[in-house]
Amino acid sequence: MKNLKFQLVLVMSILVTGFSYAQTKMVGGAKMYPTKNIVENAVNSKDHTTLVAAVKAADLVETLSSKGPFTVFAPTNSAFGNLPEGTVETLLKPENKKQLQTVLTYHVVAGKFNAKDVIAAIEKGNGMAELKTVSGGTLTAMLDGKSVKIKDSKGNISTVTIADVNQSNGVIHVIDTVLLP
Repeated sequence: MKNLKFQLVLVMSILVTGFSYAQTKMVGGAKMYPTKNIVENAVNSKDHTTLVAAVKAADLVETLSSKGPFTVFAPTNSAFGNLPEGTVETLLKPENKKQLQTVLTYHVVAGKFNAKDVIAAIEKGNGMAELKTVSGGTLTAMLDGKSVKIKDSKGNISTVTIADVNQSNGVIHVIDTVLLP
C-alpha cells in the first residue's frame, strides 16, 4: 500500500509539474531541453548557427515553434560549409526566400519519429524507408551497420550523428550533410 501511495504521488507530481523523463542531450555545446521547442533549443547550439540564420531568413521560426509535432533532420554548420562556395549566401538573399523555404522544409517530416521508429520503418521496408517531407519531397532512410543514413533526391547521403534530441514539439536528429530536394 505504501508503494502504491508513493507511485500515485509521483504520477500526480509529474502531471502537475509537467516533468518529463525525456533525456536532455548536449548539441553544439548546449543542453537541449525536452521542455523547449525546436527553435528555442536550436538557437543555443553553436553547431547550428547557419541553420538558425536560414530558418529566420526563411520566416520559418513561427512554424518550427508551433505545436507540431515535427521530426527535423538538422544539418550542422560544417554540413552547410560543404555546399559549393556561395550557396548559403545565395540562399539567404531575400529574393531566394521561397527556394530556401523548400530546402529547409525538405529536412522536416510531419510527426515525431524517434530513431527506434525510423529503424523499425527501415526494417519493415526491407532495408529502406521513405519519409515524406513537409516540402512534399521524399527522403530515404537506411541503415549502414548501426548508423542511420538519410538519402536525398539528388543521391546525397547524410549520417545521423546525434539521434533523439527530444523537443516539446517533436524531435531533432543532427545530420552531417545538407539534404537537397
